[in-house]
Amino acid sequence: MAGYFEAAPDGGAAIALDEVEISILRSLAVQLLELIGPGPGGSADDSDPLAALLADGPTQPPSDPALARLFPNAYCDPNKASDAAAEAASAEFRRYTENDLRSRKREDALAVVHALDALTPAGDRGAVLRVDGDQAQRWLGTLNDLRLTIGTRLGVDEDPDSELYRLPDEDPRKPLMMAYMWLGGLQESLIETLLP
Repeated sequence: MAGYFEAAPDGGAAIALDEVEISILRSLAVQLLELIGPGPGGSADDSDPLAALLADGPTQPPSDPALARLFPNAYCDPNKASDAAAEAASAEFRRYTENDLRSRKREDALAVVHALDALTPAGDRGAVLRVDGDQAQRWLGTLNDLRLTIGTRLGVDEDPDSELYRLPDEDPRKPLMMAYMWLGGLQESLIETLLP
């Protein structure tokens, strides 16, 4: 294993991670948790499950561009001016779905943090992380959310010739861009291991 997911002999996927990689992934997942927030009740421990199920979510998109990318308007094309009907439909859809979506994203990121916390690197060899089908889906979701967040912060677009891919070493955006590309490789390799 060379830093990317590979099919595990017993099913699922596995990846060898060194201490630095574990630390970077954990830090990014924790930052994602902070961005997503603690949930409507502030804490899942003190919320009533029935009340949480029946609670209305927000109707307006988040003002933070990264959160707006993670929780986009359902019926509005971001590249076109939207009309009142699309805005109203998006608000209604958001009202009933965003809390659940946030909860799922939070649970996925927490699963990634817990998996990383359970690893015990052995010197220079690092540690091997194994994920089964359900865990792999959580990892895919979190890797995607991290890439969307970082890409939004950096202004990454679909232009393969973007100057972001050729930043000089002294550019303060370069470490974040390197993380963006590394996460993309992790995501792609995990998808490939899950294909039949």
